[in-house]
Amino acid sequence: MLKGKTIVLGISGGIAAYKAATVCSRLVQAGANVRVIMTESATKFITPLTLQTLSRHTVYTDTFDEFDPAVVAHINIADSADLVVIAPATANVLAKMANGLADDMLSTTLLATTAPILVAPAMNVHMYDHPAVQHNMEVLAERGVRFVEPGTGLLACGYVGKGRLAEPEDIVHAVQQWFAHSQDLAGKSVLVTAGGTVERLDPVRFLTNDSSGKMGFALAEAAANRGADVTLVAARTTSEPIQGVNVVRVESAEQMLQAVLERYDTADLVIKAAAVADYRPAVRANSKIKKSEEKLVLELERTTDILKTLGERKKHQFLVGFAAETEQIERYAMDKLTRKRCDLVVANDVSQEGAGFNVDTNIVHIYGEEGLVEALPMLQKREVADRLLGVIVNRMKAKTAKEAAE
Repeated sequence: MLKGKTIVLGISGGIAAYKAATVCSRLVQAGANVRVIMTESATKFITPLTLQTLSRHTVYTDTFDEFDPAVVAHINIADSADLVVIAPATANVLAKMANGLADDMLSTTLLATTAPILVAPAMNVHMYDHPAVQHNMEVLAERGVRFVEPGTGLLACGYVGKGRLAEPEDIVHAVQQWFAHSQDLAGKSVLVTAGGTVERLDPVRFLTNDSSGKMGFALAEAAANRGADVTLVAARTTSEPIQGVNVVRVESAEQMLQAVLERYDTADLVIKAAAVADYRPAVRANSKIKKSEEKLVLELERTTDILKTLGERKKHQFLVGFAAETEQIERYAMDKLTRKRCDLVVANDVSQEGAGFNVDTNIVHIYGEEGLVEALPMLQKREVADRLLGVIVNRMKAKTAKEAAE
């Protein structure tokens, strides 16, 4: 899987730097071409000679170490990378990455590369929980940086808590998973909806919901990372645009319906993660509604059920719906799956802490025709998206094989 892949391994100055030797060795054994960059602090914990011996390449520690006059070292290494892995990543390195600093070989190379980046943080539990560190990680995640979560246990400083570098086998597994997933949707057209639709009462007021669009954006990003041609139909959201994804902005449920139907026939996978209004004002005022009586009575009418419409028109598409519920999760999810002809329904209890709107985490249950397929604990929405895409890809392959056999 890693044969012929060039992996740049960045090692920063924490006690966990000694584990990087095992990471390097296992990547080389797996067939990767590993190029190592160490910060000056990292060399206090493990010698460059160790990594040079294991990688069979020169180890870079200084931006001005130019061993080949034909190239500029940090640009050459940055361009050669198929993946950059930072293990361990200290709080200092995370801050440099988030703020675009380039004051050593590692940070300079990180600014120059266009390769995906996988980060394995390691630090004291209080440092890891510090708002500045968490903010920097959120900024990096929004830019597409992936993380290997640190472990929980006894730390070198004597504290017990989260912050221990993930084990080398877990980091290598994350690298293998990255390349395994990188092209499993190549050639596929993926359509994702996200955000909360807006139904206007007048030019200054509207009905909407609490959806931030974060889950839909994470799914679009995950699909793009797997090689898909992704179109994201987004209503009201708080998420930033994603590189490599075609974003179509809409406002109302009707506009979202039309945007989706225009692209539905050519889609291979459709994920309906948007929170679409069930009702809209029967009459939209052309000017601002003025105060008059103590009460204002609004007449609402049903919007078109987008997911049901897609289910009725489904031919070759693999259709995934979302169900945001507050009770009887399985019952409502299975009902939606059957009535709307979905292949999968992803349900969550939005009343649960960490699973509702406007947060970066989610807790979901994935349902298929046989019932519960997988229950995911509280995870970052990007991790939920990646895990869900894994289930979807396997199901799509099984469906294709079954259809071919028939």
